[in-house]
Amino acid sequence: MSRREDYEVKTEELLKPIAEANGVSIYDVEYVKEGSDYYLRAYIDKPEGVNIQDCENVSRALSDALDKEDFIPDAYILEVSSPGLGRTLKKDKHLQASIGQEVEIKLFKPIDKCKEFTGILESFDGNGIVIREGETARTFERSDIALIRLALDF
Repeated sequence: MSRREDYEVKTEELLKPIAEANGVSIYDVEYVKEGSDYYLRAYIDKPEGVNIQDCENVSRALSDALDKEDFIPDAYILEVSSPGLGRTLKKDKHLQASIGQEVEIKLFKPIDKCKEFTGILESFDGNGIVIREGETARTFERSDIALIRLALDF
């Protein structure tokens, strides 16, 4: 397990009781470097959507727990937020919860001169993701997908 993955797993373990106590679920935890800064991001959710107070309550409690455990030696910025409307679908649990919804897929390399596709998420497995564009089902190899997220329809 990489250092990044280790930090994410440990943070999620600390976050579980905090999320439960605040009536939210954990959508994702990520530890990333952007420019010269490290970010520890916790994305929380609940059926009616999270608000600023939810984020603040979870952030304060998580910050205290992280300070106590002190397993990340680097300086980092802690962010707690909602995954948003156009949330990225990174994990199988995200894909499973999004079956039947419209998604956007962006590829690393074009297929038929196109790198972006939109359709209804029909299914997925360890190797591929299937979306329906009108009457056409299209399968994408997971290794070819740069990004998959819920489509925003305004």
